Amino acid sequence: MFLVIDIGNTTHKVSIFNSDGDLEILFRYDELEISRLQNLFEQYDIEAAILSSVGSVREGIIFWLENHTALVRLTPGLKLPVCLDYETPETLGTDRIAAASGAQMLYPAQNVLVIQAGTCLVFDFVDNQGVYQGGSIAPGMRMRFQSLHDHTARLPLVEPHEVISITGKNTGESISSGVIRGMACEIDGFIDHYRSHYSDLKVLLTGGDAELLQSFIKNRIFAAPYLVLQGLYKILKLNVE
Repeated sequence: MFLVIDIGNTTHKVSIFNSDGDLEILFRYDELEISRLQNLFEQYDIEAAILSSVGSVREGIIFWLENHTALVRLTPGLKLPVCLDYETPETLGTDRIAAASGAQMLYPAQNVLVIQAGTCLVFDFVDNQGVYQGGSIAPGMRMRFQSLHDHTARLPLVEPHEVISITGKNTGESISSGVIRGMACEIDGFIDHYRSHYSDLKVLLTGGDAELLQSFIKNRIFAAPYLVLQGLYKILKLNVE
């Protein structure tokens, strides 16, 4: 069994993969604690682990893992399933590396646009030669809701929820329409641009807000909720073998 840990800006994901690359179990935490890792090691025979972090890691987690298994920490210098054509790989988010690796794992020899709808709205492009070409970063859904509240005198803080009508009948509905449908139009615009250059483009949507957004996106997309974890598993396998 293989342990895959993805520490994001808002959620810590801990998953177990079997040797065939199948996701066995997934936990989501606000904060990862050693006691939770201890429980997993008691239940599963873990051969190796990979840790990806875009946020802070609780003190002692890395030390504990290093003393209980073969630990790989994701950096651009590892052996990767993609070639990074990026001017500053040291600044490239590990979640973007993992998502691109997952795309290459699922759709080798294809042009793939990966869209992560999480804390940020991130677009990453992997070409059909397995080269990661870069992408775009924009504010995510909750960041947009929060910004409208923080930078205006009277607009309320609205919680994300499905918006039916494009024409809001009150302030909350108007904000929801602007943020959610606006993001969907933004996503469609990026997809249209890439498809104008790559007719065989495969589009993958992942991230915590993917489910809320996908019904408003006009272009054909494929939901890939575990893409980052799958990419991390692939990277782990490459580096422990």
